[in-house]
Amino acid sequence: MRDLERLEQEVASWAGVSVHRHRFGGREFQLGAAEIGHIHPGGILDIPFPRSIRDALLAEGLASEHPWVPNSGWTSFRIRTEENFRHALWLLRLSYLRYALKSASNPRNLLEQENERLHLNPRFKALLEPFVPKPATPISTKPVST
Repeated sequence: MRDLERLEQEVASWAGVSVHRHRFGGREFQLGAAEIGHIHPGGILDIPFPRSIRDALLAEGLASEHPWVPNSGWTSFRIRTEENFRHALWLLRLSYLRYALKSASNPRNLLEQENERLHLNPRFKALLEPFVPKPATPISTKPVST
């Protein structure tokens, strides 16, 4: 399927992403050691999310429960049309973003850029906030008075 090759090429172009053979067939996308998702030859895309994001995706009809591990953070999405293809990229980018935020030099700026790119609704933006590292608390250099 040509769309699977297109999907692989697009996701592989994202900073830090590598593509590997998946243990159950298809192609796996990783950012560092973290799997951001995998695609099976038949066009089924499986993506792991934290339960909060997975539950929001299911509630809004943006993904389906994974058929083999329904009570986990895993989601599934079938690619059949060009619109499905674009949505699959959106889902993968959402997964990518939660990992990218952890190592970004300016995670707040990255979240704002991706919010614009992905057109995140307030619910999804709020669900990604916990992945933005908190700035370190400055250590006071004032002497402690006794």
